[in-house]
Order: sequence, then C-alpha cells, then structure tokens
Amino acid sequence: MKDVIEIRPLKRVNAELQVPGSKSYSQRALVIASLADGKSILRNTLVSEDTHHLVEALRLLGAGIVTSDRDMIVTGTGGRIQNPGRELFLGNNGTAMRFLIGVAALGSGDITLTGDPRLCERPLQPLLEAIGGLGVPSTCRRTGGFPPVTVHGGTLRGGRVIFRDLESSQYVSSILIAAPYAAGDVEVEIHGSIVSRPYVEMTQAVMKAFGVPVEKRGENRFAVTGGQSYRGCRYLVEGDLSSASYFFLAAALSGGTVRVTNTNFWTHQGDVRFLRYLKELGCGVAATDQWIEVSGGKLIEGDFSASMEDLPDMVPTLAVLAALRPGRTVIRNVAHLRIKESNRLEALVTELTKAGIRAEETRDGLVITGGTPRGAEIETYNDHRIAMSFAVLGLCVPGMRIRNPDCVGKSFPGFWAELEKLYRTT
Repeated sequence: MKDVIEIRPLKRVNAELQVPGSKSYSQRALVIASLADGKSILRNTLVSEDTHHLVEALRLLGAGIVTSDRDMIVTGTGGRIQNPGRELFLGNNGTAMRFLIGVAALGSGDITLTGDPRLCERPLQPLLEAIGGLGVPSTCRRTGGFPPVTVHGGTLRGGRVIFRDLESSQYVSSILIAAPYAAGDVEVEIHGSIVSRPYVEMTQAVMKAFGVPVEKRGENRFAVTGGQSYRGCRYLVEGDLSSASYFFLAAALSGGTVRVTNTNFWTHQGDVRFLRYLKELGCGVAATDQWIEVSGGKLIEGDFSASMEDLPDMVPTLAVLAALRPGRTVIRNVAHLRIKESNRLEALVTELTKAGIRAEETRDGLVITGGTPRGAEIETYNDHRIAMSFAVLGLCVPGMRIRNPDCVGKSFPGFWAELEKLYRTT
C-alpha cells in the first residue's frame, strides 16, 4: 500500500458489513487453548499482525496451532511449557507480552520476551512483582519494569497477589489465566482503582468456557483453584466491537445507516458502551444478538462528558466525533492511554490541532471543542486506532490523508477494503 492515502469524502452511507473476530477474545482463547489438555477448534479468530506474533510465540512454547482461514485448531500443552531456546518477539503486542509472562512462569528455565521499541516502553512492573510473589523471579535486560524481560520459570506457587491502582487490567488477566497450573490456590485482590475492568470479565468468561471457573469473592477479589487444567473445546470468537466502532462512527457523522453483522449487543466487550454515547448524542441504535445497527441523526450540541476508563480503545473514535459535534467534549479517566501503542492523548491533540480543531490534553484525558475540520496529512504514530478513526473523519472532510496506512494490520488488516464498501453502498 502507498505510504500515504487520501480519503474520498462521501455524502451518506447505507451499508451492511462484517468485522473480524474480537482481538481481545481471540488472544485470550489462543493462550488458554494452548495451555489446555487436548485439542480446541477456535472459530472466527482474528488474523492480524498481533495474533501472528502471539501464534508464533505459542508454537515456540509447545502448542500445536494449525490455521485455516479464520479458524484455528490448537493442540494444547496441558500446562507443560516448552523452553523455546530463543527470545520470543512480540512486535508491539502488549496483550501478548503480559499474558505470556504468566505462561512463561509455568515453564522451566529462562524464557525471554521482547518486541518492538514501543513495546519495550510499556510497563510491566506490577505483573513482574506479582509472579515474583508467587515464586517466579524475573530480570529486565535494560530498564527495571520494562521489556526485554527474562522470566526464570520454575514452580508457580499458590498465594495471594495484591495489585494497587492498576493502569492495565492485563496484569490481573495474566495471573488469572496462569493460576489453574499453580501448585496451590491463587487469590487476586485489587486495591484502589483499575482501568478496563470489562477485560477482566472477558478473561473470566473465556476461562469458564475452557472448564476453569473463577470464583469472585467480592468486587475486587478473585480466586482460582490450583492444580487444574483447561479442557480443549470448540470456541466461537464474536465480532470485534472496537473494529465495528469506526463504521458506527461513519453512520453518526454522515447521517446514514450502518449495520455490522456478527456483533452482539449483549457482550462482555466494554466497547459496547460507545453505543450508549452515540445514542445520547442523537444517533439511533438497534440491535439483536446477531447484529448492531447505527443510524446517524443531528448531533446534539453543547457540553458532553465521558468517563472512558473501561473503554480506552474508543477514545480516538469519540475524539473524531467530538471534532465535528458542535460543543465541548470532555474525555476523562484515560491517563493510561499514554502507554498504549502510541501516546494516544498526545497524538490526538496533535492531529486534531493540525486539522484545525481545538484540543487540549489534561492530566487524565482530553477536552475537544467541535468545529469545522480541514484536510490534513495525519501522522499515525504506527497506531492502528489513530489511522482508522481519522480515516472516518476523511469521509466528511475533504483532503484528509493518512500516513502509514498499513499500521491497521495490527488489528484489522481488511479495514481499507471494508471502508471502500461504504462507497459502493451509498
């Protein structure tokens, strides 16, 4: 693909589309199936840059994984983790890095995990302290608490893990996923705040599907019995609402209608809450357990505030909506976006300003004053969500150009093809 592509504006959309399988569910199912006894058949898994890195790492750790289009057959390890004898390279896949630290703790000997320069800027310290407390030490090669990290595998003991004021729910999920193979029972407590809580619920749902329930002993206390094993199963990955959100945004901005099939309104995916924001701001939302449809209307003017700690991936999407909505939009409780694939708060302010929109970064979020954006060449910072959200802005704003469009391959390789369908169905 070209280094820069220009988005052609359109007047109105009227489309029915599909999106790939959920990245979050795909990665959880792949890791858990790789730990399980027996074979699993995973249907509608996401095939992307992120899942490619994860699959290659899981194979090196001993899992057998055969892919066929969007389906994968996984032969699990039964919790017996093979030492790969080489570093595991994970690109910029933060989820894989955190989940595989827990998996590596079940292995024997040293297992080193690394990735792209940006991944090596993303913190791990709370998780490393947690596995250390359960008897598995680790060493960071350059900077304490950051990759590359070597996990000195041995016996993951049972015990209690306490996390405080977490900037990532993935630390909790990593411990829960590995916990059935610990020598004793594992209890996880969260003190203070936690962002992205719905992702912990997703982890619990996938663990249960593979035969290991998580006992919830309170709002912030979870327990898993040690000495268990996941059981291979058939598992259907539902459509990714993060990916669907860009087409819902297209409907909201154009005044048209978009239906995304293979999505489920009654889901553990926290991004479903974005639909509530769209409804509050004047859009129509209809849904079944098979599809979700958004119809654009006149966007409601005035001040609007959203606390988005549980749906951080939707911040770029809402920020683009805010750029065209008459009024002031305040996005709160998303300081953790500074440690995503890019510093998303800084990136959004920079690119919205470039497009002629007033945007300010706050301690924990953004303030955006809607107006009339102008065309601009958007730097994507190798961040798929920046690319896709500003691409949708280009449907309404002439002259919007997206640099490094291939970065969408991290989560949605088919994004540009699906976007092109909007022009054929207007």
